Amino acid sequence: MVGYGDGMRFPDDVTDDVQKRLRRVEGQIRGIQRLIDEGAECRDVVTQLSAAQAALHKVGYRLVAAGLQYCVTSPDAAAADGMTAEEFEKLFLRLG
Repeated sequence: MVGYGDGMRFPDDVTDDVQKRLRRVEGQIRGIQRLIDEGAECRDVVTQLSAAQAALHKVGYRLVAAGLQYCVTSPDAAAADGMTAEEFEKLFLRLG
């Protein structure tokens, strides 16, 4: 598991998945920069930007879902970094 301090730690499979998704988003962003440098059509740039934004939202959903699962299944509520299910819900809604 990976984490910071004494708070909640994400399972390794979640961390690996999120890192892979972020690398993909990073590549998409570089592609958008390249499109702009090459003078691509606005429609193409916005389409790619929308795809990158959606991918980034999925990263956030993955992390919040993992946090919720941890919060719900943990026998020690303090182990969930002191966050309640309602706080996780608010985090989830911020992504929308």
